[in-house]
Amino acid sequence: MKVLMFGWEFPPHISGGLGTACYGLTKGLLQNDMEVMFVIPKAFGDEATGNIQLISADSIQVPQYSLANEFLSEKFTYYGLNSELVPYLDNEQFRQYSATLTKTTIQKRESTFYSHFRFSGQYGKDLMSEVWNYALVASQIAQDNSFDIIHAHDWLSFPAGVLAKQISGKLFIAHIHATEFDRSGEHINQHVFEIEQQGMQLADKVIAVSEFTKAIIVNRYNIPADKVVVIHNATEHNKPEHATYIDKDAFPEKIITYLGRVTFQKGPEYFVEAAAKVLARDKNYRFVMAGSGDMLNRMIKKAAGLRISSHFHFTGFLKGRDVDRIFAMSDVYVMPSVSEPFGISPLEAVRSDIPVIISNQSGVKEVLKHAVKIDFWDTDAMANAIYALTRFKGLSKMFVRESKKEMENLKWGIQAKKVKELYQQQLKSIQ
Repeated sequence: MKVLMFGWEFPPHISGGLGTACYGLTKGLLQNDMEVMFVIPKAFGDEATGNIQLISADSIQVPQYSLANEFLSEKFTYYGLNSELVPYLDNEQFRQYSATLTKTTIQKRESTFYSHFRFSGQYGKDLMSEVWNYALVASQIAQDNSFDIIHAHDWLSFPAGVLAKQISGKLFIAHIHATEFDRSGEHINQHVFEIEQQGMQLADKVIAVSEFTKAIIVNRYNIPADKVVVIHNATEHNKPEHATYIDKDAFPEKIITYLGRVTFQKGPEYFVEAAAKVLARDKNYRFVMAGSGDMLNRMIKKAAGLRISSHFHFTGFLKGRDVDRIFAMSDVYVMPSVSEPFGISPLEAVRSDIPVIISNQSGVKEVLKHAVKIDFWDTDAMANAIYALTRFKGLSKMFVRESKKEMENLKWGIQAKKVKELYQQQLKSIQ
């Protein structure tokens, strides 16, 4: 079976958990004897593709099909905005990106009938234009290639998935890793919401990464519950070898880590407030906020206002080996998310023998029973949990040991098998 898959990120060029999940699932599908064509807006040439057929959308010649344009206009509300729609880009990254952004998104070749679309492969003020151009490229890929089913990840790829379905007549699976309500709370971007909703309505089946996310899809987007299937994310299980040389006992202070985008969704302000409460009790702690986002400068000022800057470190965005190293140094990992569809980073922390504190407002709590769970806003409970896990080693070791047991069946190969079975069920239903 061959899958045409659309996604906006592919390692090592990622901005968060979405790219990690797409890569893990794709590798898992290969382990289950599936073929995958993975289409990204722009390939940089250093992707670890293995046996994955990676297609860079900017390499595809696209004839100007009126059918494709008319279908998009009919099925999707099109917003040609030149706005700062940057869901994964912090202010400094956006300034750097905008400084080098080419305003023209289409490069015409000599042929009157063909064009190449230029993609940044990032997030910026022309993101909406790139989303629609990516969909038009998808129509050409769908026409030129043979495959059995279409799979698209999150709203950025949904127009591509829908148009590929229209061109090919194949079934379309929409995979929801996060919703606009997760990213923005009640102050949603209406344009993004409508693309998400229309994509799910036009999909043949919807995959949600947790029951938590399924409830949002059903209640906020009015998608029938029987159309939505929950398949949790997973992680690699091997402990990073290059991080094992780090000796935690070499650090006199306890290191407490937050790793994720510094945005509303992730609840960074609650982590800073909990840090202040821990330090008011005991100065033998250092807190690390690893990540970037639109709230980063506000969090730096907040730490200064609480007079804890000397015990607080802001690393910026980390990936790859730097993530492994910060986990190897840490004593506790905290994920205080306001709304977290799943949350792969707690699994990565457990893999590195670190106990985790996660919010009740997360999907990962459905699979990690042996994690300390708190409401994101309860900074007293968060501070008490940090203190307990660092002071009572037996408690900390128990949480890690039991969490690892829970993760045994949470491997990408196993989760990908569930996705494959969903494909087979859907294909069988139309035979």
